[in-house]
Amino acid sequence: MSTIPIEISTEQLLRAVERLPANELETFVAQVIALRTRRAGGQLDANETALLLIINAAHLDPAQQARFDALVAKRQAETITPTELQELIAMTDVIEQRDTERLEALQELARVRQTTVGILMDALGIRTPAYG
Repeated sequence: MSTIPIEISTEQLLRAVERLPANELETFVAQVIALRTRRAGGQLDANETALLLIINAAHLDPAQQARFDALVAKRQAETITPTELQELIAMTDVIEQRDTERLEALQELARVRQTTVGILMDALGIRTPAYG
């Protein structure tokens, strides 16, 4: 694919990035973090890049997230069917597994960079997710 250089504002870039599918967004975020690291005088190795991909991975794609949110709403409204409840439990298991993998990757990257997970999260702009 050919590309041509263009000038766009950061707002335009952000709007374009918002339209990326989840897997492409994860890759883009890892590339931006690698760029920031290079500009700061560092260089990411393959291990750090792999860890950042895990750390920045989305739990669910947008369609799955919408379904998860709908199931949570049904559970809270006490209108969820037994089949839907099993689906919600299975989705929750996936999210919890990915959270575990993400935390392990954060811990490993903090170890590699000889810092704490909290400091690393601040440096990467990672916030603890809010669960509702």
